[in-house]
Formats: sequence, C-alpha cells, structure tokens
Amino acid sequence: MSKVAAIQMISSPSVADNIASAGRLVEQAAGQGAKLVLLPEYWAIMGLSDSDKVAHAEPLGGGPIQDFMAATARRHGVWLIGGTLPLASDQDGKVVNTTLVYDPQGRHVGRYDKIHLFGFSKGAESYDESRTIVAGATVGTVDTDVGKVGLSVCYDLRFPELYRAMGPVELIVVPAAFTHTTGQAHWEVLLRARAIENQCYVLAAAQGGLHQNGRRTWGHSMLIDPWGEVKAVLAEGEGVVCGELEPAFTAEVRASLPALKHRTM
Repeated sequence: MSKVAAIQMISSPSVADNIASAGRLVEQAAGQGAKLVLLPEYWAIMGLSDSDKVAHAEPLGGGPIQDFMAATARRHGVWLIGGTLPLASDQDGKVVNTTLVYDPQGRHVGRYDKIHLFGFSKGAESYDESRTIVAGATVGTVDTDVGKVGLSVCYDLRFPELYRAMGPVELIVVPAAFTHTTGQAHWEVLLRARAIENQCYVLAAAQGGLHQNGRRTWGHSMLIDPWGEVKAVLAEGEGVVCGELEPAFTAEVRASLPALKHRTM
C-alpha cells in the first residue's frame, strides 16, 4: 500500500504567500507518510483578475514556482504533482495551464497541459478561461512509485473520453478550482463516476474557500477508491487529505467486474 495526499488551499494573488502555504502543507502531508502529494489548480496564484497570472508565467525549466516544486519534492522525498502553474505560451496575453510532475529527487518527469478550458455563465457568475489560456492537446500520464498516474485538471472532469484515452491507470489526479455553484451540483458525482468507470483511485485537490478576488471555490478535496467510495474528504479551508492506495483492492474490483476488458469501443 502507498499513502497519497491532496492539498487544499485558498490561494491569493501573492505567489510568495501561496508558496509559503504550499510548503507548509506539503510538509504536513509528508509528515503523515504520503509518498505522492497533489497540489490544487492555480495553487501558485489566484489573481484579482484572470490576466494577473500572465505576469507570473514561467518558461519551462525555470522560475520561482518551478524551483519551489523541485526543491520541495527533493526535500521531502515525495512525488509532487504540482497542481497547475502558468507557463509561458507563444500567444501574447495567454499562458498554458500546466501540471508538472517531480520525482523524489526533484527531477521534472512529467507534464500535462489542461485540454478543456472552463466556460460558465449564470447570473452574476461568468468565466471564460480561453481568454487567457491556450488549450493543451496531449493526454498525460506518468509512471510513479505508486503506479501509473493519469493527469487531468478541473473542467477535464466532465469529459470521460479523456480518461479512457489514458488507458488503465492505478490513480487519476484532478487538481481543481471548481466554483461553489458547479461544485455543489456536480463535483463529487463526477469524481466518483471517473473512479467507477476506470476502476481506479481518484485523488482530487481543490481550492476551497472565499478568495480575495471574490470567487468562492467548492473545496471537498477527496480520495475515492475504485468502487466509488469516498475514503477521505475535506470540505472547506486549507488542509491535507490523506489515504492509502491498495493495489490488491483495485485488482479485486477489476477481476470481479471486468468492465475494462468488456469494452468494445
């Protein structure tokens, strides 16, 4: 068995403050025995406006956000899946919303650029990530000490074909910043569905509270097992969600209900 952890934050416009918070929470997760730690989407910056993150975009391979993640993974000897950070793109005024993976030696070993960009409008709430983000195009997986991990981000959760394209994985990760409105309605049921249909664990790290920009995020970071049972959850506020991955249980679920083998499309 391997212990994994999801970090829940209420990120601010200050990259320095967010790095300090993330460092404290990752240390807490490692202290509880986690071998793999997941940060939430936008953990490094939740600006007062959508365009604020463009000013903090880093080139791949260097910058304070990436330096922190590499050093933190190495310091604690954990696999660190870095939620998302803004990476520089080839389009003016836009970034790539990217998940980077670091091994316990602090080496960058994996990358996934968020494919599906969130758009939502209801009453006073309106979001359009395509205004400041360039969509990715490649499915992301990475081999770790806890097994093969499928990488996804937030709004990706609504597109089950992405997870099928990963192939069989032991763990799916979902760093997110679900709004309170959409999270309350759909977050848990979508996470449980992805776990059930892919017969694997799902680890979701969320933003969870009221941010300085007025946005309220849903939180409810959680770990779900391959049968769809929620094993651990944190409703709101900063904190850590920890739980065990049990490969024998995954094998049992897949053997007793071999749905992955029964696929015809």
